[in-house]
Amino acid sequence: MVVKYTEKELELLARLMRAEAVGEGNLGMLMVGNVGINRVLADCLTFKDINTISEMVYQSPGGFSGTSSSLFYGNPTALEKNLAERAIRGEYYYPATNALWFYAPSSGESCKSTWWEQDLAGKYKNHCFYKPDPGVCKELH
Repeated sequence: MVVKYTEKELELLARLMRAEAVGEGNLGMLMVGNVGINRVLADCLTFKDINTISEMVYQSPGGFSGTSSSLFYGNPTALEKNLAERAIRGEYYYPATNALWFYAPSSGESCKSTWWEQDLAGKYKNHCFYKPDPGVCKELH
């Protein structure tokens, strides 16, 4: 486990992963979980005061658009909770390994080389992942 969590926070992360990436499959949901856990771990940039999964999910401004999706509401499935547990345990997947941000470009558009002044780490299906410059967020592995 790389961050402490409650059962409620496990469910919260699972719901966020579903809302943000259910269409990207299990791996896509795990990558969203990676970004979320990275935000809890990072003591840098706009994440200095983010210390729990709850604070990360509901961060404002700068939080996740998925929290306003109908997919965010409702109980997570056993599979979704398992995926969230895997992200909390520190199971990382490239290109989300060191990423703190992601977005889905409009249909037919490619990933921007930078987003919010952060470099592109890579793309998985329809999500573009962005990481801080090396050394900026020392907590990220």
